[in-house]
Amino acid sequence: MSRTSKSQWDFGELFPTEQTRRVLSVSELTEQVRRLLEKEVGQVWVEGEITNLRAQASGHIYFTLKDAGAQLSCVLFSREHVAHRELLADGQKALLQGDVTVYETRGQYQLIVRSVELQGVGALQIAFEKLKQKLAAEGLFATERKRPLPRYPRRIGLVTSPTGAAIRDVLHVIQRRDPSLEIILAPCRVQGEGAAQEIAGAIRLLNEFNVGGSRREEAPIKLGKESQSLLTSAAARLDLILVTRGGGSLEDLWAFNEEVVARAIFESALPVVSAVGHEIDFTISDFVADVRAATPSAAAEIITEGVFASREFVAEAAARMHLLALQRLGRGAEFLDGLAARLRRVHPRGRVNEALQRLDDLQSGLLWCARQGARERVVAWHNLAGRLVRMNPGQVVRQRRESFRVVARQLRESSHRHLRDHAARFRTLTARLRLLGPEQVLARGYSITMDAASGKVLQEASVVKRGQRLRTRLKTGEVQSVAQ
Repeated sequence: MSRTSKSQWDFGELFPTEQTRRVLSVSELTEQVRRLLEKEVGQVWVEGEITNLRAQASGHIYFTLKDAGAQLSCVLFSREHVAHRELLADGQKALLQGDVTVYETRGQYQLIVRSVELQGVGALQIAFEKLKQKLAAEGLFATERKRPLPRYPRRIGLVTSPTGAAIRDVLHVIQRRDPSLEIILAPCRVQGEGAAQEIAGAIRLLNEFNVGGSRREEAPIKLGKESQSLLTSAAARLDLILVTRGGGSLEDLWAFNEEVVARAIFESALPVVSAVGHEIDFTISDFVADVRAATPSAAAEIITEGVFASREFVAEAAARMHLLALQRLGRGAEFLDGLAARLRRVHPRGRVNEALQRLDDLQSGLLWCARQGARERVVAWHNLAGRLVRMNPGQVVRQRRESFRVVARQLRESSHRHLRDHAARFRTLTARLRLLGPEQVLARGYSITMDAASGKVLQEASVVKRGQRLRTRLKTGEVQSVAQ
């Protein structure tokens, strides 16, 4: 093959095109970081110690959540209806739920608090640890003494309050999973003074009921009329005992941390399932019991697992349909969560939150400037007064009086100028937020087309079918049409 000839004037590219690069502004970079955090992290639970707590006159609360290795800025807006917000204080340990985002004005990431669960280590926690160590040393928590639960229980004893949420959760799950399961209720109080003795007495009562024995008179235990009636019932074989109650604070759950309850569970001839509080709550009864469940509903699921699994095996087709439905619901929930996350990222409420937070910062800065200026003027006034005492008043007084007027005028002008600047900036931010609203988009000539029947917004022409009725929203009014 012949070689391609080159001209003697062909020198190649003398001035190569400079490689282009994308340069971001600080605001653009911060916005990208915020979007990435909100998308990848989103809503989380975080635990730590509160410090630098500051409550604004607007009702917003700003504080820092820290641990031994890091700290996190947090803000709790006044419109969030959060329990225990008035109990927040420096040094308080708390479990917070919220959305991770970036406060773009400062360029720092922060947590928008949605839920607060206070935690504390006090006398009750110390007593809890001491009793836990004592009972562990005696072998009450030993793994080898844990008894397995029967796979197909037919009758169980239930120790709880007849008016609490726990019994409703247990009955709901059992009715759904194993309606044939019989329940013998030993009602008792689950919090307050004397509740521990009632719980222990109910456990012993169910054990005596199981063997058909009678209670000893020399060791009476105060129980309700419903519990006493168990002694006169016909003897019936129990398979296990469920001790349960709903969630609450450490004080609310303390009855299940009493030694008398732990001894009653340890001495029970029947296997005991303990389901006290929420998943994060642990009590002494959980450690002594044969099985610990995270919640009352979880305990009911554990007890009925064998029957429920067998029912699924027998009714394989129904279970398969149920599984497919759950998967479809899961995909729908994920899709809905994605849409909700997108809505949170583009919702004007985020801009409003940032504007409100920035307004609080500006207000704090303005108050600090005013106080600092006042302090400086007071110091200057004291200095002038001292010099006045040491000097002949005469002409000096007149000169200082004129200087004081000038300084006072400058201070007023400076304060007015700062107020005008901040007011203008706030109006600008308000106007920008208003321009971002959907009504302004419609006002610029755009429209939104939706399916007339379902109200779903149409984004692609390919999904529109001939004869489909459409509804188009304009700046003012709507237009009905039919696709051709």
